[in-house]
Amino acid sequence: QVQLVESGGGLVQAGGSLRLSCAASGRTFNYVMGWFRQAPGKAREFVAAMNRIGGSTYYSDSVKGRFTISRDNAKSTLYLQMSSLKPEDTAVYYCAAGDGSMFNREEPSYNYWGQGTQVTVSS
Repeated sequence: QVQLVESGGGLVQAGGSLRLSCAASGRTFNYVMGWFRQAPGKAREFVAAMNRIGGSTYYSDSVKGRFTISRDNAKSTLYLQMSSLKPEDTAVYYCAAGDGSMFNREEPSYNYWGQGTQVTVSS
């Protein structure tokens, strides 16, 4: 079992930046990792994913070129650097960890989820 705790959310103006962190505890940080988000009234959607060692990444088209996923395995922490933020990026952001080998956009690939952190982008 692994526990995931997100932090770094907040209120930012359009065009600004934020960095989210996801601290993992409970087991060795040897998971595929992903970020998802859920806007009010909408289904949760995929944002970005990374393989176990951090050499490969995958982004949704809506954030590609603006967001960067990274991880520090020595600190058991996942990051999401968000730049050029838009009001439509407003959502609760969740990190997720998967025991398998597939780092993708599919929620069933992830076994563990954090509680989420709110990101609000004002226009």
